[in-house]
Amino acid sequence: MGRISKTFNRLKKQKEKALISFTVIGDPDYKTSLDIVKSMAEHSDLLELGLPFSDPIADGPTIQAADIRSLKAGINTDKAFSFVKDVRKFTDKPIGLLVYSNLIIQRGIDKFYRDAASAGVDSVLAADIPVEEAGPFIKAGRKSKVDTVFFATPLTSVKRLKQTATKVRGFIYVVARLGVTGAKSQVHSDTISLLKRIRPHTKLPLAVGFGVSTPKHVKEIASAGADAIIVGSAIVKIIEKNKNKKVMLQKISTFVKSLKGATKD
Repeated sequence: MGRISKTFNRLKKQKEKALISFTVIGDPDYKTSLDIVKSMAEHSDLLELGLPFSDPIADGPTIQAADIRSLKAGINTDKAFSFVKDVRKFTDKPIGLLVYSNLIIQRGIDKFYRDAASAGVDSVLAADIPVEEAGPFIKAGRKSKVDTVFFATPLTSVKRLKQTATKVRGFIYVVARLGVTGAKSQVHSDTISLLKRIRPHTKLPLAVGFGVSTPKHVKEIASAGADAIIVGSAIVKIIEKNKNKKVMLQKISTFVKSLKGATKD
């Protein structure tokens, strides 16, 4: 059993939901980004790290800006894997990568997943690959024992939900609302109905992301039946708005701690 499954099993016994915190690798620079992940890891159950990409179509302006800062700091796939190895020096918590397929294909699909595994990655979500076209990615992931995560959205058909449920490993990333990522002020009713639609087709954990930005959101989503809550844009906004590193790290730690507090019954 991998780190992701062990984490969800432990939290289930403790009657807690998982908090998954996201940041872009190397934003605003390599060293500061490592310290950010350290601050997140303290109160998070899983970590989701984005590989910067020049055309991140699934992301809103906040994360697009983070990708630009990271690319300007010189982050590429090699440096991203070195970064994960450095993260592994201070935490054993599960690490997922959010990546665009071009970066996987450029490296070679098998090699990407092998390198991810050897760096200490537990899962990969290729943001722009539909499950129907994901065969080579799934095969490479299984070979390297890296979980393959996919999206489910309010527009996902029952047929595709069933297909997704059979091919996912780790957890299903449930899109909390239509559109691209970004913090929103309230949880959409579509999220609750989507969780109800997916649940009969899988026993895998359902992790809700896209727009989660307050402890109140976390509580609402947890009550709706999610097993995990993913928070990204709200964390990245703290990075964007705070140039003083000490203040930024303290704000991230306090914010993530407040979100984690909302996952407990």
